[in-house]
Amino acid sequence: MAKKKKKEKPPKKEVSLANVKFSRKNTMFFGIGLLLIVIGFILLATGDIVIAPILLVVGYLVFFPLGILLK
Repeated sequence: MAKKKKKEKPPKKEVSLANVKFSRKNTMFFGIGLLLIVIGFILLATGDIVIAPILLVVGYLVFFPLGILLK
């Protein structure tokens, strides 16, 4: 008796929740945001209560979202 070959199933397509390709522009925005946040925390540690929060807010609420959302 000859053995029957099992039918090969086509490979399943992987479902991706977020198909995001980061370009150089996205990386630049993330880098600027990270730099602003680091500078903001350094200034906050030295006692600056005016510029540090501004840098932190701009880094977190402007540059990180721009790095994610812009194509």
